[in-house]
Amino acid sequence: MAAGLVISAPASGVGKTTLTLALARAWRNSGLRVQCFKSGPDYIDPAFHAAATGRASVNVDSWAMGRGTISHLVSRGIDADVVLAEGSMGLFDGVAARGVCGTGATADIAEMLDWPVLLVIDPSGQAQTAAAIAAGLRDYRPGVRLAGVVLNRVASPRHEALVRRALLDAGIAVFGALPRHAEISLPKRHLGLVQAEEQAEIGKLIDEAARFVAEHVDLDAVLRSAATWSPQPAASGVNVTPPGQRIALARDAAFSFVYPHMLEAWRAAGAEISTFSPLADEGPDPSADVCWLPGGYPELQAGKIAANARFRSGLRAFAETRPVHGECGGYMVLGTALTDADGIRHEMTGLLGLETSFAKRRMHLGYRLAELAAPMPGHQAGARLRGHEFHYSTIVAQPDTPLAVVHDATGAVIAETGSRRGQATGTFFHLIAEDR
Repeated sequence: MAAGLVISAPASGVGKTTLTLALARAWRNSGLRVQCFKSGPDYIDPAFHAAATGRASVNVDSWAMGRGTISHLVSRGIDADVVLAEGSMGLFDGVAARGVCGTGATADIAEMLDWPVLLVIDPSGQAQTAAAIAAGLRDYRPGVRLAGVVLNRVASPRHEALVRRALLDAGIAVFGALPRHAEISLPKRHLGLVQAEEQAEIGKLIDEAARFVAEHVDLDAVLRSAATWSPQPAASGVNVTPPGQRIALARDAAFSFVYPHMLEAWRAAGAEISTFSPLADEGPDPSADVCWLPGGYPELQAGKIAANARFRSGLRAFAETRPVHGECGGYMVLGTALTDADGIRHEMTGLLGLETSFAKRRMHLGYRLAELAAPMPGHQAGARLRGHEFHYSTIVAQPDTPLAVVHDATGAVIAETGSRRGQATGTFFHLIAEDR
């Protein structure tokens, strides 16, 4: 039996990830086996979870996945002592229209698993009002249970005392209060946290966060508040077909946004994955039968990618006889050119006519449901794919044949249709699952 707990908050940016990592590492250091998950379409946080626990973390998503898939993914915690699901945005934040089994809200996962929610509250600029917010979250949805609260970034002992008294008067447990502590702040950039693999000192940072949280939070009380949980047999696995038997996967700091459950599903279906680094001027494995370029930060590395002739020529040669697919940043690199934040235009691989600009920034964010007009690796024409789009680049030109009709979560058709030309295809959304 494991102890299951959801870490959530009223909003983004209040410290959910830091607290999740600190709790996971502190409990691991005490000898417990800890398994983490990420609720929602965040492809960065699972790598931090793995760094904290030593165990792979995956995403669970009520908009894109069915209950059977979520149960299948969560069942990896069967041998753990503690299982933590880190939420995204605020506890009840999701889209307006339901997807497969929910709106993508963290509350969906909490109710589905029947795990209580540990709230992270940042009372900056307020005092007793923090209790009103916590009480409102507690009472908003009957099927969601509140375990208690950890306060973050309290300004002073007097501030903490005011907030604590109000929470206790509202019948809400307070497990601890964290003063501001710059040493455990995780660095950020435009798409979220700087990736774990890019931070050489990530282990030390997590250790310091664990030490700090253990000093200010009653870890035993938090653990006692968790639900006793035993995973149920899953009716189905992940609805994903591998794009090929031998997959050449671009993998480095510019090409790293791929959901862990996708790679696991490919391998579980018998596919073999070989990685290569475009930033190291490497091309795809010539023995592979498909090449996949995930998203990442090519807009920060556009000059280097443009200068890496072996990568570009190797990818072009590969695409003459075998399929190549790109997601988001990978799609941009398959295009003709990418203009960086300084307005400098860099030539990309030219397998597609797409041209994008990071100088003209506009956020594109949200779930996507695509119906393929033509095949792409792993999926036939007519397939309905669920994914998520998040980038700041704008389309300068998208002249090729559209790959799909793409809708947002409200059902509205969007302009980011993806493209196809010859053996090359690309989308701006990151694939999560296929409707079946």
